[in-house]
Amino acid sequence: MLLLALDTATPAVTVALHDGTSVIASSSQVDARRHGELLLPAVDRVLAEAGLRLDAVTGVVVGVGPGPYTGLRVGLMTADTFGLALGVPVYGLCTLDGLAYAAEVEGPFVVATDARRKEVYWARYADPRTRVSEPAVDRPADLDLGGLPAVGAGALLYPDTFPDARAPEYVSAAELASLAAEKLAAGEELAAPRPLYLRRPDAQVPKNYKVVTPK
Repeated sequence: MLLLALDTATPAVTVALHDGTSVIASSSQVDARRHGELLLPAVDRVLAEAGLRLDAVTGVVVGVGPGPYTGLRVGLMTADTFGLALGVPVYGLCTLDGLAYAAEVEGPFVVATDARRKEVYWARYADPRTRVSEPAVDRPADLDLGGLPAVGAGALLYPDTFPDARAPEYVSAAELASLAAEKLAAGEELAAPRPLYLRRPDAQVPKNYKVVTPK
């Protein structure tokens, strides 16, 4: 097994390789505006670090969000392209699950990432491997979480709602790869890479837009 994992659902552009036993190379850069520019060089970098070629990859793991439309689709399209070119399966994992998997929290907690517009993408977890609510997008002031510990950049941004905010801030492809390898080894069937946008993209067709056709 050689899994190539990547995620662009948050400001982190993160890539990793996992050989079925452990992470053998990883790269993460935080830049919310350069996902498309940074992702492929990061893939080249981790392959070079591991001393491997792309055709050695046997599966691709991609974070499916939730996340902003523009950043998220960079990772999803890249993962689909690699899967088609290499003839290997592409597995989708919730980005919040990757953050939860890296959390060093005992007992129930929340994962929250920045959704912009003064909102967060969030979900509840019973433990780092068990999500107990569907991902959602809400204003922090509208949430009543009973002071549960929380991880993620969204939690760090809103201390009034998340008074016990903790690291990690952003998802790591190394954790996504480790989670996927663990699930595959246990015989679990991983989901197809379907994006979790949760809301419409910022760019919209103006109301009362008139289509002009040549005569």
